Amino acid sequence: MFDLASVSLQALSGSDTLTVLYIIFFVAIFILQFAFGTRIQVAFALREIGTGLTKLKVMKEKARKEAIDYLTTVGKAPSDPTQRVDQLLDYVTIMPVGIDPSGLVNKIDHVVTTNNDRVRGEVTGLLNQPSPVTVSISENLLEVASALNIIHKIVRHYYLLGKKTNSYLTLIQLQMLMPMIIQESDALLNALDSFKMGQPVGDGIGPVVVSKLMVGKEKRAIAKDTVLATTEYKGRKLYVLKADGPMAYVGQPGVAIKKVVEEMGVKPSAIIMIDAALKLEGEKTGEIAEGVGAAIGGIGVEKFQIEEVATANKVPLYAILVKQSILEAITVMRKEIADASDKVTQVLQRVIEEKTKEGDEVLVAGIGNTLGVAQ
Repeated sequence: MFDLASVSLQALSGSDTLTVLYIIFFVAIFILQFAFGTRIQVAFALREIGTGLTKLKVMKEKARKEAIDYLTTVGKAPSDPTQRVDQLLDYVTIMPVGIDPSGLVNKIDHVVTTNNDRVRGEVTGLLNQPSPVTVSISENLLEVASALNIIHKIVRHYYLLGKKTNSYLTLIQLQMLMPMIIQESDALLNALDSFKMGQPVGDGIGPVVVSKLMVGKEKRAIAKDTVLATTEYKGRKLYVLKADGPMAYVGQPGVAIKKVVEEMGVKPSAIIMIDAALKLEGEKTGEIAEGVGAAIGGIGVEKFQIEEVATANKVPLYAILVKQSILEAITVMRKEIADASDKVTQVLQRVIEEKTKEGDEVLVAGIGNTLGVAQ
C-alpha cells in the first residue's frame, strides 16, 4: 500500500520548487531588462537602421549613375560629366534670413529663381544636344539624384551620431521613421524611368485637363516656362494657363496669374486651379475633391503670389484636386488618374456655370509637372 501522506509531501515539495524556479526566472528577466534592455533595443535599432542605410546608399548610387548615363547617351555630353554631376549633387541653396519677415517671399523667390537658372545653365553646358526636352529631363534626373543623396547623408549623420553617443532616443526615433524614408526614397528612384521616357506623370493631371482646352488655340509665353491661351465656354471667356510642355517643368503660375490680372487688365470672376493632391491611406487613386484656395505645392512662393492677387482683386479661388499617392504622383500616370481627366473637365464646367455668369472672365490654371504634356 502507498503512504498517502508521503506522496502528498513529495508533490507539495515539487510544486514549491517549481514556483521558486519561476520566481527566479522572472526576477532574472526583470533585472536583465533594466540592466541591458536599453542596450538590446539600441542594438536592434542599429541593425535595422544600418540595413535601411545600405538600401539608401544603393538607391542614391543608382540615381547618380542613371543621371550620368542619360547625360552621356541622350545628351551626348562631349566629355565625361561624372565630376560635374558629383558637384551638382552637393549643390546647396541657402535660404534668406527669416528674422525680418517683410519681403521674405520675394527674397526666397529671388534665391530659388537664381538657383534654377544656374542649374539649367550648368546642365545646358554639359550637353552637346541641349534641346529643351533633354535639358528639362536632365534637370529632373539630377534633382532626384540630389534628393536621394541628401536623404542618405542625413540618415547616415543621425545613425553615426546616435551610435557615437549611444543615444537611445535618437536611434529609436530614426528607427521609427525608416520605413517612411525608404518608401519615399523608393518612389523617387522609381520616378527615374518615367522622366527618362518622357511620359506624363501623375502630377501632370492638371496640365492634361487644361491642355484639352488649349487645342487649336493660339498660345503665348506669359511667364518663364508658362504658356497662356484664351477660349470660351458658354459665354464666358476663359484664360487658360499651364507649364510649357512637353518639357518637365512646373512653370511659374503665380507670376503668370499676376501678369494676366495686373498687366493684361483681366478682371476674372473666378480663378480655378486644377492640381494633384496627396491621398490619405484608404482613399482611392483618382478620386476628385473640390475646395477653395490656391491649389499648388512647392515652398510657398507661387501660393503666396496667387493669394496676393486674388485677395487684392477680391477674386474667389476654387480648387479641383485629383488624389494620388506620392509614388503615383512622380511615376508614369496610371489609368485611374488619366481616366479622371474627363471627370475633372465635367467638374470644371459645373464650377464655371455655378460660380460665374455669361460675359464673365475666368482664369483656369493647370498646376503640375507637364512632362510629356504638350498644349
